[in-house]
Amino acid sequence: MTRYDRHIILSEIGQKGQDKLTQAKVLVVGAGGLGCPVLQYLTAAGIGTIGIVDFDVVEKSNLQRQVLFGTSSLGKNKAIAAKQRLLDLNDTISIHTYPEKLTRKNVLELFKDYDIIVDGTDNFATRYLINDASIITNKPLVYGAIYKFEGQVAVFNYKNGASYRCLFPTPSKEGAIPNCSEIGVLGVLPGIIGSMQANEVLKIILGLGNILSGKLLCYNALTTQTTTLIIHKVESEIKKVLSKKESFQNTVEELNCNFNPPEISIEDAFKKRNIQFIDVREKDEFPKVDSLNPTHIPLSKLENNLHKIDLKKKKIIFCQSGIRSKKAVSILQKHNINNSYSIKEGASEILEYINQLHKQQ
Repeated sequence: MTRYDRHIILSEIGQKGQDKLTQAKVLVVGAGGLGCPVLQYLTAAGIGTIGIVDFDVVEKSNLQRQVLFGTSSLGKNKAIAAKQRLLDLNDTISIHTYPEKLTRKNVLELFKDYDIIVDGTDNFATRYLINDASIITNKPLVYGAIYKFEGQVAVFNYKNGASYRCLFPTPSKEGAIPNCSEIGVLGVLPGIIGSMQANEVLKIILGLGNILSGKLLCYNALTTQTTTLIIHKVESEIKKVLSKKESFQNTVEELNCNFNPPEISIEDAFKKRNIQFIDVREKDEFPKVDSLNPTHIPLSKLENNLHKIDLKKKKIIFCQSGIRSKKAVSILQKHNINNSYSIKEGASEILEYINQLHKQQ
Protein backbone atom coordinates (compact mmCIF):
# COMPACT_ATOMS: atom_id res chain seq x y z
CA MET A 1 0.00 0.00 0.00
CA THR A 2 1.68 3.20 -1.22
CA ARG A 3 0.47 5.32 1.71
CA TYR A 4 2.47 3.25 4.23
CA ASP A 5 5.48 2.32 2.07
CA ARG A 6 7.98 4.03 4.37
CA HIS A 7 6.72 1.92 7.26
CA ILE A 8 6.52 -1.34 5.39
CA ILE A 9 10.07 -1.19 4.02
CA LEU A 10 11.37 -0.98 7.59
CA SER A 11 12.34 -4.56 8.43
CA GLU A 12 11.27 -4.00 12.05
CA ILE A 13 7.72 -3.17 10.91
CA GLY A 14 6.93 -4.67 7.51
CA GLN A 15 3.42 -5.57 6.37
CA LYS A 16 2.73 -7.49 9.58
CA GLY A 17 3.52 -4.44 11.66
CA GLN A 18 1.39 -2.19 9.50
CA ASP A 19 -1.47 -4.66 9.85
CA LYS A 20 -1.12 -4.37 13.63
CA LEU A 21 -1.48 -0.60 13.35
CA THR A 22 -4.56 -1.02 11.16
CA GLN A 23 -6.17 -3.31 13.73
CA ALA A 24 -5.33 -1.07 16.71
CA LYS A 25 -7.87 1.11 18.53
CA VAL A 26 -6.59 4.20 20.34
CA LEU A 27 -8.60 6.70 22.39
CA VAL A 28 -7.16 10.21 22.75
CA VAL A 29 -8.59 12.27 25.60
CA GLY A 30 -8.13 15.94 24.82
CA ALA A 31 -7.69 17.45 21.35
CA GLY A 32 -5.63 20.40 22.52
CA GLY A 33 -1.91 21.14 22.46
CA LEU A 34 -0.84 17.55 23.15
CA GLY A 35 -3.77 15.82 21.50
CA CYS A 36 -3.29 17.56 18.14
CA PRO A 37 0.18 16.14 17.32
CA VAL A 38 -0.76 12.76 18.81
CA LEU A 39 -3.83 12.56 16.59
CA GLN A 40 -1.98 13.84 13.54
CA TYR A 41 0.78 11.24 13.70
CA LEU A 42 -1.45 8.32 14.70
CA THR A 43 -3.77 9.14 11.80
CA ALA A 44 -0.87 9.38 9.36
CA ALA A 45 0.55 6.10 10.69
CA GLY A 46 -2.68 4.31 9.89
CA ILE A 47 -4.12 3.47 13.31
CA GLY A 48 -7.33 1.75 12.23
CA THR A 49 -9.68 3.20 14.82
CA ILE A 50 -9.17 6.46 16.68
CA GLY A 51 -11.47 7.98 19.29
CA ILE A 52 -11.36 11.65 20.30
CA VAL A 53 -12.84 12.93 23.56
CA ASP A 54 -13.14 16.71 24.00
CA PHE A 55 -16.07 18.92 24.99
CA ASP A 56 -14.21 22.22 24.43
CA VAL A 57 -14.44 24.55 21.43
CA VAL A 58 -11.63 26.07 19.36
CA GLU A 59 -10.58 29.58 20.43
CA LYS A 60 -8.17 31.97 18.73
CA SER A 61 -5.62 31.59 21.55
CA ASN A 62 -5.44 27.83 20.73
CA LEU A 63 -4.00 28.41 17.26
CA GLN A 64 -0.52 29.22 18.61
CA ARG A 65 0.06 25.53 19.39
CA GLN A 66 -2.98 23.40 18.40
CA VAL A 67 -1.87 22.74 14.86
CA LEU A 68 -4.90 20.81 13.62
CA PHE A 69 -7.04 23.94 13.71
CA GLY A 70 -7.24 27.15 11.69
CA THR A 71 -9.38 30.26 11.67
CA SER A 72 -12.18 28.29 9.99
CA SER A 73 -12.31 26.05 13.08
CA LEU A 74 -13.03 28.85 15.55
CA GLY A 75 -16.12 28.17 17.66
CA LYS A 76 -16.33 24.52 16.59
CA ASN A 77 -16.06 21.58 18.96
CA LYS A 78 -12.43 20.41 19.03
CA ALA A 79 -13.18 16.71 18.59
CA ILE A 80 -15.39 17.34 15.56
CA ALA A 81 -13.03 19.93 14.03
CA ALA A 82 -10.08 17.56 14.52
CA LYS A 83 -11.92 14.71 12.80
CA GLN A 84 -12.60 16.88 9.74
CA ARG A 85 -8.92 17.70 9.39
CA LEU A 86 -7.72 14.16 10.14
CA LEU A 87 -9.99 12.51 7.56
CA ASP A 88 -8.44 14.80 4.96
CA LEU A 89 -5.06 13.46 6.07
CA ASN A 90 -6.18 9.81 5.99
CA ASP A 91 -9.67 8.78 4.87
CA THR A 92 -8.95 5.04 5.14
CA ILE A 93 -9.34 4.88 8.94
CA SER A 94 -12.30 5.18 11.32
CA ILE A 95 -12.52 8.19 13.64
CA HIS A 96 -15.11 8.42 16.39
CA THR A 97 -15.80 11.68 18.20
CA TYR A 98 -17.12 12.15 21.73
CA PRO A 99 -17.84 15.89 22.16
CA GLU A 100 -18.60 15.48 25.83
CA LYS A 101 -16.92 15.88 29.19
CA LEU A 102 -15.19 12.79 30.55
CA THR A 103 -16.81 11.76 33.85
CA ARG A 104 -17.08 8.74 36.11
CA LYS A 105 -20.43 8.02 34.46
CA ASN A 106 -19.07 7.57 30.92
CA VAL A 107 -15.33 6.87 31.22
CA LEU A 108 -15.46 3.08 31.71
CA GLU A 109 -17.89 2.63 28.83
CA LEU A 110 -15.66 4.72 26.54
CA PHE A 111 -12.42 2.99 27.52
CA LYS A 112 -13.66 -0.59 27.08
CA ASP A 113 -13.74 -0.34 23.28
CA TYR A 114 -10.10 0.77 22.89
CA ASP A 115 -6.67 -0.87 23.27
CA ILE A 116 -4.64 2.14 24.40
CA ILE A 117 -5.59 5.40 26.12
CA VAL A 118 -3.70 8.66 25.52
CA ASP A 119 -3.94 11.46 28.08
CA GLY A 120 -3.71 14.88 26.45
CA THR A 121 -5.48 16.79 29.24
CA ASP A 122 -4.25 19.70 31.35
CA ASN A 123 -5.90 19.34 34.75
CA PHE A 124 -5.33 17.06 37.72
CA ALA A 125 -8.92 15.94 38.23
CA THR A 126 -9.14 14.47 34.73
CA ARG A 127 -5.66 12.91 34.92
CA TYR A 128 -6.59 10.96 38.05
CA LEU A 129 -9.93 9.98 36.49
CA ILE A 130 -8.18 8.69 33.35
CA ASN A 131 -5.57 6.83 35.40
CA ASP A 132 -8.11 5.12 37.64
CA ALA A 133 -10.33 4.13 34.72
CA SER A 134 -7.27 2.75 32.89
CA ILE A 135 -6.44 0.58 35.91
CA ILE A 136 -10.02 -0.69 36.21
CA THR A 137 -10.32 -1.46 32.48
CA ASN A 138 -6.73 -2.75 32.32
CA LYS A 139 -5.64 -0.41 29.53
CA PRO A 140 -2.14 1.01 29.01
CA LEU A 141 -2.08 4.79 29.41
CA VAL A 142 0.29 7.09 27.54
CA TYR A 143 0.69 10.24 29.61
CA GLY A 144 2.00 13.66 28.64
CA ALA A 145 2.18 17.01 30.41
CA ILE A 146 3.64 20.44 29.64
CA TYR A 147 4.56 23.48 31.71
CA LYS A 148 6.04 26.65 30.16
CA PHE A 149 9.27 25.25 28.60
CA GLU A 150 9.22 21.73 30.08
CA GLY A 151 7.38 18.53 29.31
CA GLN A 152 6.92 15.00 30.62
CA VAL A 153 6.07 11.66 29.01
CA ALA A 154 5.39 8.27 30.61
CA VAL A 155 3.46 5.05 30.04
CA PHE A 156 1.31 3.85 32.93
CA ASN A 157 -0.55 0.59 33.62
CA TYR A 158 1.50 -1.20 30.96
CA LYS A 159 1.75 -4.94 31.60
CA ASN A 160 0.94 -4.55 35.27
CA GLY A 161 3.37 -1.65 35.63
CA ALA A 162 3.36 1.57 37.64
CA SER A 163 0.43 4.00 37.51
CA TYR A 164 0.04 7.77 37.66
CA ARG A 165 -0.87 7.43 41.34
CA CYS A 166 2.45 5.66 41.96
CA LEU A 167 4.15 8.84 40.78
CA PHE A 168 1.71 11.34 42.29
CA PRO A 169 -0.26 9.62 45.07
CA THR A 170 -1.56 12.87 46.55
CA PRO A 171 -3.48 15.20 44.23
CA SER A 172 -2.41 18.83 44.15
CA LYS A 173 -5.06 21.34 45.08
CA GLU A 174 -7.09 22.39 42.05
CA GLY A 175 -5.69 25.67 40.77
CA ALA A 176 -2.46 25.37 42.78
CA ILE A 177 -0.46 24.83 39.59
CA PRO A 178 -1.60 27.05 36.69
CA ASN A 179 -2.17 25.55 33.26
CA CYS A 180 -0.89 26.95 29.97
CA SER A 181 -3.86 29.30 29.56
CA GLU A 182 -2.77 31.05 32.75
CA ILE A 183 1.01 30.95 32.67
CA GLY A 184 1.78 30.38 28.99
CA VAL A 185 3.62 27.68 27.05
CA LEU A 186 6.17 27.64 24.24
CA GLY A 187 4.11 26.88 21.14
CA VAL A 188 6.38 24.13 19.81
CA LEU A 189 6.61 22.26 23.15
CA PRO A 190 3.29 20.36 22.94
CA GLY A 191 4.31 19.33 19.43
CA ILE A 192 7.49 17.76 20.81
CA ILE A 193 5.84 16.06 23.78
CA GLY A 194 2.79 14.99 21.78
CA SER A 195 5.05 13.42 19.16
CA MET A 196 6.81 11.49 21.92
CA GLN A 197 3.43 10.24 23.14
CA ALA A 198 2.52 9.11 19.62
CA ASN A 199 5.87 7.32 19.43
CA GLU A 200 5.11 5.39 22.63
CA VAL A 201 1.72 4.36 21.23
CA LEU A 202 3.34 3.00 18.06
CA LYS A 203 6.01 1.17 20.07
CA ILE A 204 3.37 -0.50 22.23
CA ILE A 205 1.34 -1.64 19.22
CA LEU A 206 4.37 -2.83 17.26
CA GLY A 207 6.19 -4.35 20.22
CA LEU A 208 9.32 -2.35 19.44
CA GLY A 209 11.98 -0.72 21.60
CA ASN A 210 11.83 0.06 25.30
CA ILE A 211 8.47 1.32 26.51
CA LEU A 212 8.51 4.22 28.98
CA SER A 213 6.84 2.06 31.62
CA GLY A 214 8.14 2.68 35.12
CA LYS A 215 9.93 5.76 33.80
CA LEU A 216 9.20 9.47 33.50
CA LEU A 217 10.97 11.26 30.65
CA CYS A 218 11.46 14.97 31.38
CA TYR A 219 12.32 17.35 28.52
CA ASN A 220 13.57 20.93 28.75
CA ALA A 221 13.04 22.92 25.55
CA LEU A 222 15.50 25.66 26.57
CA THR A 223 18.45 23.35 27.19
CA THR A 224 17.33 20.43 24.97
CA GLN A 225 18.19 18.17 27.89
CA THR A 226 16.24 15.05 28.77
CA THR A 227 16.19 13.34 32.15
CA THR A 228 14.62 9.96 32.85
CA LEU A 229 13.35 9.24 36.35
CA ILE A 230 12.43 5.81 37.69
CA ILE A 231 8.85 5.29 38.86
CA HIS A 232 8.40 2.47 41.35
CA LYS A 233 5.11 0.60 41.35
CA VAL A 234 3.17 1.08 44.58
CA GLU A 235 0.87 -1.91 44.97
CA SER A 236 -1.21 -0.22 47.65
CA GLU A 237 -2.15 2.58 45.23
CA ILE A 238 -3.26 0.09 42.57
CA LYS A 239 -5.28 -1.94 45.07
CA LYS A 240 -6.90 1.21 46.40
CA VAL A 241 -8.27 2.01 42.93
CA LEU A 242 -9.37 -1.57 42.23
CA SER A 243 -11.14 -1.80 45.58
CA LYS A 244 -13.51 0.95 44.40
CA LYS A 245 -14.25 -0.71 41.06
CA GLU A 246 -17.87 -1.62 41.81
CA SER A 247 -18.78 1.82 43.13
CA PHE A 248 -16.58 3.79 40.73
CA GLN A 249 -19.34 5.23 38.55
CA ASN A 250 -21.43 6.33 41.51
CA THR A 251 -18.63 7.86 43.57
CA VAL A 252 -18.54 11.63 43.88
CA GLU A 253 -15.50 13.03 42.07
CA GLU A 254 -13.44 14.31 44.95
CA LEU A 255 -11.21 16.52 42.81
CA ASN A 256 -14.02 18.41 41.13
CA CYS A 257 -15.70 21.31 42.80
CA ASN A 258 -19.38 21.79 42.01
CA PHE A 259 -19.40 25.38 43.29
CA ASN A 260 -19.51 27.98 40.53
CA PRO A 261 -18.31 31.39 41.75
CA PRO A 262 -20.19 34.43 40.39
CA GLU A 263 -18.76 35.58 37.05
CA ILE A 264 -19.13 38.82 35.16
CA SER A 265 -18.02 40.07 31.75
CA ILE A 266 -15.66 43.03 31.56
CA GLU A 267 -18.41 44.97 29.77
CA ASP A 268 -20.86 44.42 32.63
CA ALA A 269 -18.16 45.11 35.21
CA PHE A 270 -17.67 48.59 33.77
CA LYS A 271 -21.36 49.30 34.28
CA LYS A 272 -21.06 48.82 38.04
CA ARG A 273 -20.19 51.56 40.51
CA ASN A 274 -18.19 51.61 43.74
CA ILE A 275 -15.74 48.95 42.53
CA GLN A 276 -12.43 47.56 43.76
CA PHE A 277 -10.56 45.80 40.95
CA ILE A 278 -8.25 43.06 42.23
CA ASP A 279 -5.49 41.47 40.14
CA VAL A 280 -4.62 38.01 41.53
CA ARG A 281 -1.77 37.31 39.11
CA GLU A 282 1.87 37.15 40.12
CA LYS A 283 3.84 40.42 39.89
CA ASP A 284 5.86 39.33 36.86
CA GLU A 285 2.84 38.49 34.68
CA PHE A 286 1.90 40.60 31.67
CA PRO A 287 0.10 42.50 30.29
CA LYS A 288 -0.41 45.02 33.05
CA VAL A 289 -3.85 46.62 33.34
CA ASP A 290 -2.78 49.71 35.29
CA SER A 291 -5.62 51.87 33.98
CA LEU A 292 -7.98 49.99 36.32
CA ASN A 293 -5.80 50.97 39.28
CA PRO A 294 -6.15 47.44 40.63
CA THR A 295 -5.16 46.12 44.02
CA HIS A 296 -2.45 43.51 43.40
CA ILE A 297 -2.78 40.41 45.56
CA PRO A 298 -1.39 37.16 44.09
CA LEU A 299 -3.78 34.26 44.60
CA SER A 300 -1.15 32.39 46.61
CA LYS A 301 -1.08 35.27 49.14
CA LEU A 302 -4.75 36.21 49.13
CA GLU A 303 -5.70 34.70 52.48
CA ASN A 304 -2.83 36.52 54.18
CA ASN A 305 -3.88 39.86 52.70
CA LEU A 306 -7.60 39.99 53.35
CA HIS A 307 -7.08 43.32 55.10
CA LYS A 308 -6.51 44.86 51.66
CA ILE A 309 -10.07 43.99 50.61
CA ASP A 310 -12.48 46.93 50.76
CA LEU A 311 -15.64 45.46 52.30
CA LYS A 312 -17.69 48.51 51.31
CA LYS A 313 -17.07 48.02 47.59
CA LYS A 314 -17.94 45.43 44.97
CA LYS A 315 -14.92 43.23 44.34
CA ILE A 316 -14.17 42.65 40.63
CA ILE A 317 -11.34 40.10 40.34
CA PHE A 318 -9.30 39.21 37.29
CA CYS A 319 -6.27 37.13 36.29
CA GLN A 320 -4.67 35.82 33.09
CA SER A 321 -7.59 33.69 31.92
CA GLY A 322 -10.46 33.79 34.41
CA ILE A 323 -9.46 30.63 36.27
CA ARG A 324 -7.51 31.93 39.26
CA SER A 325 -10.02 34.76 39.65
CA LYS A 326 -12.80 32.21 40.21
CA LYS A 327 -10.66 30.51 42.83
CA ALA A 328 -10.13 33.89 44.49
CA VAL A 329 -13.88 34.51 44.69
CA SER A 330 -14.29 31.10 46.34
CA ILE A 331 -11.65 31.99 48.93
CA LEU A 332 -13.30 35.33 49.69
CA GLN A 333 -16.68 33.70 50.11
CA LYS A 334 -15.17 31.15 52.47
CA HIS A 335 -14.19 34.14 54.63
CA ASN A 336 -17.71 35.61 54.32
CA ILE A 337 -16.54 38.35 51.97
CA ASN A 338 -19.37 38.52 49.47
CA ASN A 339 -20.34 40.80 46.60
CA SER A 340 -17.30 39.51 44.68
CA TYR A 341 -17.16 38.63 40.98
CA SER A 342 -14.69 36.90 38.70
CA ILE A 343 -14.18 38.54 35.30
CA LYS A 344 -14.73 35.91 32.59
CA GLU A 345 -12.08 37.39 30.32
CA GLY A 346 -8.34 37.34 30.90
CA ALA A 347 -5.99 40.31 31.23
CA SER A 348 -5.25 40.59 27.50
CA GLU A 349 -8.94 40.71 26.61
CA ILE A 350 -9.60 43.23 29.38
CA LEU A 351 -6.84 45.48 28.08
CA GLU A 352 -8.15 45.15 24.51
CA TYR A 353 -11.64 46.14 25.68
CA ILE A 354 -10.29 49.20 27.50
CA ASN A 355 -8.31 50.26 24.42
CA GLN A 356 -11.45 49.98 22.28
CA LEU A 357 -13.34 52.17 24.73
CA HIS A 358 -10.64 54.83 24.49
CA LYS A 359 -10.81 54.78 20.67
CA GLN A 360 -14.55 55.33 20.80
CA GLN A 361 -14.18 58.40 23.01
